[in-house]
Amino acid sequence: MSSLTILGLLPLIGSLALFLLPKERELLAKQVALGISTVVAIAGLLLATSFDRGQVGFQFVEKYSWIPAFGINYGLGVDGMALLLILLALILTPIVILACWNEAEGGRWSVKTFFALLLILETMMVGVFAATDIFLFYLFFEAMLIPVYFLIGGYGSGERAAAAVKFLLYSLFGGLLMLASIIGLYVVSGDQLGASTFDVTELSKLSLNNQTEILLFLGFFIAFAIKAPLWPFHTWLPDAAKAATPGTSVLLLGVLDKVGTYGMIRFCLTLFPDASKQLGPTIIVLSLISIFYGAFLAIWQSNGDIKRLISYTSISHFGFITLGIFAFTAQGQSGSILYMVNHGFSTAALFLIAGWMIARRNSSKVQDFGGLQRVTPLMAWSFFIAGLSSLALPGLSSFVSEFLVLVGTFVHYPVAAVIGTLGIILAALYILIPVQRALHGPTTPGNENLKDLNVREKIAIAPVIALIIFFGFFPQILLNVINPGAQASVSALNIGGDK
Repeated sequence: MSSLTILGLLPLIGSLALFLLPKERELLAKQVALGISTVVAIAGLLLATSFDRGQVGFQFVEKYSWIPAFGINYGLGVDGMALLLILLALILTPIVILACWNEAEGGRWSVKTFFALLLILETMMVGVFAATDIFLFYLFFEAMLIPVYFLIGGYGSGERAAAAVKFLLYSLFGGLLMLASIIGLYVVSGDQLGASTFDVTELSKLSLNNQTEILLFLGFFIAFAIKAPLWPFHTWLPDAAKAATPGTSVLLLGVLDKVGTYGMIRFCLTLFPDASKQLGPTIIVLSLISIFYGAFLAIWQSNGDIKRLISYTSISHFGFITLGIFAFTAQGQSGSILYMVNHGFSTAALFLIAGWMIARRNSSKVQDFGGLQRVTPLMAWSFFIAGLSSLALPGLSSFVSEFLVLVGTFVHYPVAAVIGTLGIILAALYILIPVQRALHGPTTPGNENLKDLNVREKIAIAPVIALIIFFGFFPQILLNVINPGAQASVSALNIGGDK
């Protein structure tokens, strides 16, 4: 059994242990979940030290025949992009467990079930980023919907049942479209390669006619655009983010949404290069619409629900990510992958702190948090730093990501890059307006006796804030892992790229 399989199995074994615990052993369930997820995070970081940054292609490869009659393999492997996204998931999971220690109380099911579902979701996140067999990827892609559905519907608030169903239906619809395209690739591979296969490397060798390639591309792209989410496939996200617990929202927007943009690079560009180039300008337009649509709705929410506000900012951010992907330059793609990682940390910080604010104030309205900087300075400053990272302030992690995306886009789409740059102005508005209303100004009645971060919360948020600052000054550590794969991906598209 090799390293990637162990990383995926450990949380699953931990979840089984939680299910075996008596229902009343709530504290032990939390401790087991935190311990298992911490061990997995450390194991992932140790694995990363063996990753060869100069090598292009998959490393830590595992490939075993699973269902030979259909050419299905148990195939795992990671390149720089997949490795960083797996590490993002592994780092955020114990942080979420610690930060949301009491989040499951009052849920439809037991506390141990909540934490078991988080560990199951961790297994699915490792699997979906590590799968090199497209059928195995699809299984993880669909299976991770199950724990998220129960986390939202069983432990959320407000219209949680409706939000969970909406999330599930949108995702299943996209998954069905992708399955149809997977079956199409399987049939074509049998004709061209002599034996049908689901292996991504082998499928990339197919030669498809233009109409077939576009149709198969659309099946994948729409599924990933729903997951991302990209306008106009985004409408499930604000409802899910508002209804979910803060911890679930962190994993939903911080990690799971990245499956969409990851899939665009891993599958859309790799398997359908001609269709990607042909439909690229249309996707650039959709990306620009997402940037401005998400930004304007976030501004509109600047005095409304804080969790919906954060979710709308993510729609805008994913517009930048897809803009960089379909700019077809190494700089743009490196920026997009870096953006995925940095967005995960900044969004995690925003949702965690927003969750603590809501729990203390018993309200999710921005207007009810006035004057928090005087009353809860640590919580206010943490939210402020996370917000500044979200608007890509120089010196914080998201700045380099956004800069690379826009510079890379300018090479082939200068007008789109200039228009996208205007979105930075809107980002300042949708972050600074609610920050001013929630943190500064006169103290809103009812906030005078709110408690600042406790020791557990400080321990949970400190590494996230530290990483936001650290990667703002030292992004090259991540770019050294990302760049070889990004260069190879662009070169494989036979597009000039940036020289």
